Amino acid sequence: MNTEMTERLVRFQHPEKVLGYLGGLDDDRLATLFGLDTATYRRVRRSHEEQARGAAAELLEAPGFAEKVDRLPFAPGQRVVAVGESTTDDLLSWFEILRHLLDLRRPADGITLINAAVTGQTTTQALAALPGLSLHRPDWVLCMLGGNDAQRLAADGPTLVSLDETERNLHTLRDLLVRRTAARWAWITPAPLDEERVAAYPHFQRAAIGWANRDIDAIAKILKAQPDLTVDSHPVISRQGGERFHLDDGLHLSLAGQRALTAALVEALAGTRADRP
Repeated sequence: MNTEMTERLVRFQHPEKVLGYLGGLDDDRLATLFGLDTATYRRVRRSHEEQARGAAAELLEAPGFAEKVDRLPFAPGQRVVAVGESTTDDLLSWFEILRHLLDLRRPADGITLINAAVTGQTTTQALAALPGLSLHRPDWVLCMLGGNDAQRLAADGPTLVSLDETERNLHTLRDLLVRRTAARWAWITPAPLDEERVAAYPHFQRAAIGWANRDIDAIAKILKAQPDLTVDSHPVISRQGGERFHLDDGLHLSLAGQRALTAALVEALAGTRADRP
């Protein structure tokens, strides 16, 4: 396996989240799963962390942005849990950048961020993981789900999860978790795709799978109709400039795309502070 592929696997695949029944997976065991020595595994992880922290520092340099981080509605000592799939599980994700923003700007607040997202997860699988989510005792849940539901098993085949089932799962996940924990909730719509890159990506071609923006848009429409705060990723990702907002597969966001999504999330959440109980 080449270096680029190994680094991408470490970036997006986190066995410790789904293999908890094996007991604690320390760095030595995780490195072995990726075919790496421990020092190399730690170096790759550290590189990703430095990139996410650098993106946070860059955002804080923008005029007025630090004050928006100050206005985020998370109170000292609160627990913020992310629910999602690879866009959130990504070591360079909007949630990891948010973690560094709070660490850099509000270190004394002691806010705990828990990334419970799992690469490849559908809304059905997220619903099945509800008992574990409840144990995190979240004060806030930031949920970005649905992208894997929209995977098509062939160009003209069905989606992995039907739109009706996606809607049911999202409603049920939100209602049950809020009922159990009284957490406040915010949605982020699945990010739009670069359809040309998705269609041309060799690994998707070999697997005969694909995604289409019409399916992503249908899920976004459901989320935007909810009473909770919803951050629409579409206008953010669609207005990319010189830096590409997608990786070569057209599905996953680049660091630039993740940084732009983080900025939009902070902007939206900062406006909710006045409503905080």
